[in-house]
Amino acid sequence: MPLSMMNIGERGKVVKINGKDETRRFLENLGFVQGSEVTVVSEISGNMIVDVKDTRVAIDRSMANRIVV
Repeated sequence: MPLSMMNIGERGKVVKINGKDETRRFLENLGFVQGSEVTVVSEISGNMIVDVKDTRVAIDRSMANRIVV
């Protein structure tokens, strides 16, 4: 399921990242690599703050839809 469908406080592992090479590289640089654990900290109107590799990262809904957990 895409990261955008997870609820606040829910944990998951990154299975795959969809999108163009540029987008995948960008998300990998933020810490979203296959096998890494992510936790949803908060969500406001589709924009999310997630905890990945002990760092909080803010992403919008379109980026969250590309991350499969």
